[in-house]
Amino acid sequence: MSLFEILLMRISIQYVISMVKIRIRSGRGTRIIEVDSDAQKWSGEDFKKIQQARKEAAEKSGIKYVTSGRGTGKINFSGIKDTKAPSTKGMWVSSGRGTKKRRL
Repeated sequence: MSLFEILLMRISIQYVISMVKIRIRSGRGTRIIEVDSDAQKWSGEDFKKIQQARKEAAEKSGIKYVTSGRGTGKINFSGIKDTKAPSTKGMWVSSGRGTKKRRL
């Protein structure tokens, strides 16, 4: 291999690493959406921040309801409560096929 081929291979590997995509299934598993790896945070505190920002933007634009159940039902924005994760301190966790337990 020549030096040029090695450099070209190295550049292409770096390009592939930076172009990571996540495949998300939607629509009852019939559709696949590809998004960038850093485009969304799908869980945890980051998702809660994104969700809160979307809710505030929708309320400012005058949207009062969210449809649910294939569009057959609707929920008022004021009825959606913010969920808080309870503390796990003092709870028991089982391990080893349920034969052992330890306190958090």
